[in-house]
Amino acid sequence: MADKDSRAGERYANREIVSFCDDIHLGDSTVSRAAFASPEQENMPAIMVGLSEGRLLGLLSRMVGARRIVEVGTLAGFSAIELAGGMHADGHLWTIENDAKHAAVARKNIAEAGLENRITVVDGDGVEGLARLEAEGPFDVVFVDADKGRYDQYGRWARTHLRPGGLLLMDNAYLFGRLLEDGPAPAAMRRAHEEAAAHLHSVCIPTPDGLILAIQPDTD
Repeated sequence: MADKDSRAGERYANREIVSFCDDIHLGDSTVSRAAFASPEQENMPAIMVGLSEGRLLGLLSRMVGARRIVEVGTLAGFSAIELAGGMHADGHLWTIENDAKHAAVARKNIAEAGLENRITVVDGDGVEGLARLEAEGPFDVVFVDADKGRYDQYGRWARTHLRPGGLLLMDNAYLFGRLLEDGPAPAAMRRAHEEAAAHLHSVCIPTPDGLILAIQPDTD
């Protein structure tokens, strides 16, 4: 039964169904769709979350009343724009990007979305960037979509700096189908799963490549 459930989306959805649902639920979200399309236009890897996954991030941000969000892995800014769409009006999002070209494209897309005063693109390595942001916490949401071999490190940082009831979200949790293989990156990703399950209230949502959703327990 578990295998059947995990394959439900693969078995019953096709590209036309996904496109229909994107159009119905996202509507004419011109700004975020432009950011979504920009990696292909800018000769960047198209490795961002899907359109509906981006909207899911924004809804989750809204559900927890997010005012302070950290993202590791900006790319062209699509997911940052969607996450910020769910923040309170006085909220702020910091997104860390190690590639200068990606950061420049993201800043352009963020400005076109009118969010340049609410989203800060932090240039630099993911682990180093997080260390520079510690004083801004505690955070309501930490979203990780960066180098897969350090997901366990990112998860540990999030557990230390999330508020009670805050969300840890980690994309590509299936590691492109390689989660159970040997090697440093699969081992790090498995540790991220195991530590989220051990320390947080967690589930892995069966998106196309898996999305860990975990809630920081209350301190009571």
